[in-house]
Amino acid sequence: MKLALIGFGAMGKLVAELARTGGNEVGLTLTSRDAEKDVAQLATALSGHDVAIDFSVGPAVLRNVEACVRAGVPLVEGATGWQDKQADVRRLIEEHDGALVFGANFSIGVNVFYRMVDHAASLMAGLDQYEAFIQEEHHSRKRDAPSGTALKLKERMAERINREVPIASTRAGHIPGTHRVGFDSAADQIVLTHMARSREGFAAGALLAARWIVGRKGVYEFSEVIDEILKKQ
Repeated sequence: MKLALIGFGAMGKLVAELARTGGNEVGLTLTSRDAEKDVAQLATALSGHDVAIDFSVGPAVLRNVEACVRAGVPLVEGATGWQDKQADVRRLIEEHDGALVFGANFSIGVNVFYRMVDHAASLMAGLDQYEAFIQEEHHSRKRDAPSGTALKLKERMAERINREVPIASTRAGHIPGTHRVGFDSAADQIVLTHMARSREGFAAGALLAARWIVGRKGVYEFSEVIDEILKKQ
C-alpha cells in the first residue's frame, strides 16, 4: 500500500515505522505546518495514494475528510474530539462515494475488550444487586475526558443495562491508558480491565483498518472490521 499520513506526532511516526517494516510505502506525511493548506491543496497532495491515516486533531477532521474524498482516497480516521461533526462527515462520504473507517480506539485488544464487556453486561443485566461503573485513567497530556473509549463502553453497556453507568476519569503524570468496567454489590465486586502498554496496538489496528478499507465504499466503525475478521476465525 502507498500510505498518506495526516498528523505526524507520536502516533503518526509509529504508524510510519510499522508500515515500512511491513513493506508498505509512506508517500506523504502532513504535519502541523500543513494546517494552513486549503482543501484543494490537500486533495492534490493526497491524490495517487491507496489510503490515508489521520491521527491529527478533532477540529481538522472535517477538512481532512473532504480532502480525501475529493482525492478519491479512503481514510482511516484516528483523531478524537469530532463526534459533533459525524453527520457532516457521513454526508461528505455519501456525496462523494468515499470510504471511511473510524473508531474511538484502534487497539485490537480494546475492541476484543468491548465484546467481553458486552457479554458481561448481558449476564449482569438481570442482577439488580450489582451496579455497573467505568473507570478510565490516562497521562496528563490526554485532552479529552472521559475518553472516547469510555464513552463507547458506556454506549454499548446502555444497550444491555437499563440504568445509568457512571464514568470516573483521571489525568495525571504518565499513567498508561487504562479502562476498567466493574460490577459492584454489597457482597463482592467483579472488574474487567484493559491496560495499554504502548501505542503500538493502536498503530497496528490503524494499519489493519487501512488494508481492510481499500476497495470499499461507505462509513464503517473499526468494530465492524474486527467483527468481520473474527467471523472468519
